[in-house]
Amino acid sequence: MESQLKETSEVPEKHPKRKWEMPDTYVILFLVLLAAAVATYFVPAGSFEREVVDDVERVIPGTFSEVDGSAAGFMDIFLALQEGMIQSAGIIFLVLFAGGAFEVVERSGAIKGGIIRAVDKTRGKEFWLIAIVSLLFAIGGAVGAVANAIIPFVAIGLIIARGLKLDAIVAVSITFGATFAGFNVGFVNPYTVGIAQSIADIPLFSGMLYRIIAFVVIVGITILYTWRYAKRIMNDPSKSLVGVLDQDSSQQDKLQAPFTARHKWIVSFVGIGLLFFIFATIQFKWTINHMAAFFIILGIVCGIIAGMNYNEIAVTFLEGCQKLVYGALIVGVARAVLIVMENAEILDTFVHAISVPLEGLSPVLAALGMFVANGIMNFLVPSGSGQAMMAMPILSPLADMIGITRQVAVQAYQFGDGFTNSIFPTSGPLMASLAVAGVPWIKWARWMLPLLGIWTVIAVIMLSVGVLINWGPV
Repeated sequence: MESQLKETSEVPEKHPKRKWEMPDTYVILFLVLLAAAVATYFVPAGSFEREVVDDVERVIPGTFSEVDGSAAGFMDIFLALQEGMIQSAGIIFLVLFAGGAFEVVERSGAIKGGIIRAVDKTRGKEFWLIAIVSLLFAIGGAVGAVANAIIPFVAIGLIIARGLKLDAIVAVSITFGATFAGFNVGFVNPYTVGIAQSIADIPLFSGMLYRIIAFVVIVGITILYTWRYAKRIMNDPSKSLVGVLDQDSSQQDKLQAPFTARHKWIVSFVGIGLLFFIFATIQFKWTINHMAAFFIILGIVCGIIAGMNYNEIAVTFLEGCQKLVYGALIVGVARAVLIVMENAEILDTFVHAISVPLEGLSPVLAALGMFVANGIMNFLVPSGSGQAMMAMPILSPLADMIGITRQVAVQAYQFGDGFTNSIFPTSGPLMASLAVAGVPWIKWARWMLPLLGIWTVIAVIMLSVGVLINWGPV
């Protein structure tokens, strides 16, 4: 009896409360998909008339009218996911094959070797060391080579910063920060400008000269901002926001990597290959499918130059594809949202609703509104390719209606997506890079906010000038 009383008097174990965590991007997109399906029951269907100008279908302003539409059923939601993957297959495989090619290049040691060689050549020249390493990573971000693979390279940044008696913020800035400064413009980035221009029906990688100017300005300002902070720490270590890294002579031994003749051939081939592709898109009108095929060739040839056998090339290429499955399939899910809206014929209704308040604005202010809207959207959808799939089908007809070119709309999306990757805590590469460096997000945000403000001013100027010069496909 006594034992029974003891058993009944025992207090049941309390299960620890689960901490709230930010929903995964796929969860957020699925919720958006559900919201779009619900909207089909309440939002009136409508459509614009369209015309074909220079082989591009464009919306005719002032022609919106209500039409008969059908609401999305339960199965329509999941069929849209399947259809989204099918319709986005070209872009999905582009992302996967690019990941495979760059994995072969990275596994060869050419990227790391090139960076370490730059470090060796600039020892004792602190500014040039920071500038060259930052520029290399910025170029990597601009061509889409290291944007999502930047995390392991932060360790190299830490070794460099330790050798210069600097702090972990500098380490993150010259690696992650520089990469995304280049990614902001991405003049030949297949994941952002490639996808966005394909959806907007403008020539692939067109408008490159203007984007290169933006790249030079943004990356140059980023390097100077980082150097100003680094020089302040050199003069007074107490000025560091996170504390100067401890000196450890053994760490210098880790900053070793060969840069062989094979590596030079690989880097040269990649550079020449990308230049040829740019030429081919202009001269031969190559498409996003050609680019996907090009990355297969790039991966195979770089693997052969690196001395890999056929099995190594295949396995390495597929491992690179695996790493980008998460980001690639986001494109299909984002497309599913638009399919639900298109099938119910409410997408034009949303475009019309957004265009109404913008019609009273000048084209310049309307372009800036696009930039801000994409920046806000990036909090929920931090994937550049996923956001391109969601934003550009809306921004393209919107640009036609408010009197700005689709090229400007593409750049408004790029700036909005790229800038906030460097500060929003929903950015996976950012949070992982900060974790590797041991930098609290609050400290990084404090350092990054002034630079983000400068980037924003540059974006406002570049977009305004783009509108005024009627920046088009050229």
